[in-house]
Amino acid sequence: MAFVVGDNCIKCKYTDCVEVCPVDCFYEGPNFLVIHPDECIDCALCEPECPANAIFSEDEVPEDQQEFIELNAELAEVWPNITEKKDSLPDAEEWDGKEGKLEHLER
Repeated sequence: MAFVVGDNCIKCKYTDCVEVCPVDCFYEGPNFLVIHPDECIDCALCEPECPANAIFSEDEVPEDQQEFIELNAELAEVWPNITEKKDSLPDAEEWDGKEGKLEHLER
């Protein structure tokens, strides 16, 4: 079972989670992070570190965000690996908590 990055990460992209990941399974896009499901060891260290509460255990992904399970797997295959914390996006605080951000995902 892997962890999944959900909707609230879009346009926030806090990277606190990346810093605690012991297996470096995060991948970075222009305005979103994903977790590679085959690399995640289900250690649960990342979930409490996410300021946006955007990380879920695969079996606890909200019903309206189920598509993010497949999206994480898909994008982790094409985006570069990220292993160190970076600054969040400039307007992250403005976007944190807004729902339905999938249309704003930049690939």
